Amino acid sequence: MPKHKTRRSAAKRFKTTGSGKLRRGKAWRGHLVLGKKSSSRLRRLEGDAPVHPSDEKRVRRMLGK
Repeated sequence: MPKHKTRRSAAKRFKTTGSGKLRRGKAWRGHLVLGKKSSSRLRRLEGDAPVHPSDEKRVRRMLGK
């Protein structure tokens, strides 16, 4: 059987932690949108969040794992 290719768009959006959990970026922060959101809202949207358990199987398949 040939290997599965990684979906490059998913590889740029999801990261795997050392323990094997999946992380995702919290929010889309486009250039034009930043001026409309408050500073506190932008701070809250920083960083990563865990992928929801119901989506993990799908994300792992896209990442080729």
